[in-house]
Amino acid sequence: MASTFNLTFFPLALLLLFGCASAQLSTNYYSSTCPKLFSTVKPVVQSAISKENRMGASILRLFFHDCFVNGCDGSLLLDDTANFTGEKNANPNKNSVRGFDVIDNIKTAVETACPGVVSCADILAIAARDSVVILGGPSWNVKLGRRDATTASMSGANNNIPGPSSNLDVLTSKFSAQGLSTTDMVTLAGAHTIGQARCTTFRSHIYNDTNIDSSFASSTQSSCPATSGSGDDNLSPLDPKTSYTFDNNYYKNLINQEGLLHSDQELYNNGSTDSQVKTYSTNPSQFNSDFAAAMIKMGDISPLTGSQGQIRKNCRVVN
Repeated sequence: MASTFNLTFFPLALLLLFGCASAQLSTNYYSSTCPKLFSTVKPVVQSAISKENRMGASILRLFFHDCFVNGCDGSLLLDDTANFTGEKNANPNKNSVRGFDVIDNIKTAVETACPGVVSCADILAIAARDSVVILGGPSWNVKLGRRDATTASMSGANNNIPGPSSNLDVLTSKFSAQGLSTTDMVTLAGAHTIGQARCTTFRSHIYNDTNIDSSFASSTQSSCPATSGSGDDNLSPLDPKTSYTFDNNYYKNLINQEGLLHSDQELYNNGSTDSQVKTYSTNPSQFNSDFAAAMIKMGDISPLTGSQGQIRKNCRVVN
């Protein structure tokens, strides 16, 4: 009798022991329930980026900030209410994360095509991929099947998302906590080939750090006054050479000591990650393929699947 029990339940035990939630995600998850999903999402993303080039980077960043807090579960999209504290006003997000209206527009279009089927978490994952592609970067097959969180964590957002003044050790540990390697970290940092940052996030780097090209520091200082509280929200491009093109220029900038954020330049500062930065600076195809793989890996962080969570009707509020 005992042997029958073992034969019957051993595979299930193995699955429970070794199977992670990400194994339940699949690239064809909605192929029968929402066959026009991808063709519904992309035009909305395209339209948003056509109106404002910066939006592609903003959507990509939303996905990153969502995944680093309790996994890729759409928790970042939830608004604060009288009795609910979301993640939008956490330090890394306040006055900073943007693009929620674009996600709303995508959700509206998707709900029209297939009501109550596609999660906001999955919409964000697809929109992040589409943003990269539209701006000239690599494509990848997005794994789907995530469900939406009914909770959020401001403390998780405050603690898990690496800040712009982080050193290499802090960056490495924050990514490691999410199951991402140092190699993944350097690859995903390449997302800073697009987008802009606020003066308050790089003021210290351009005025106080020595590992910065002096002419780059001077030109950046012209739109970012030294005094805290003055021009805090003034924007500078993370990659001034090709601000709206997804390419490998970010890594070339680092080699020239033209990283905008302290945390950017830490990746090329006589440390363990220098060699990877050098490789990417001369090998754009290697960067593109690694970036696609790293985005898939980040998208696998602790998704809610099966009967966990819900499919939100409105991405901003729990059903």
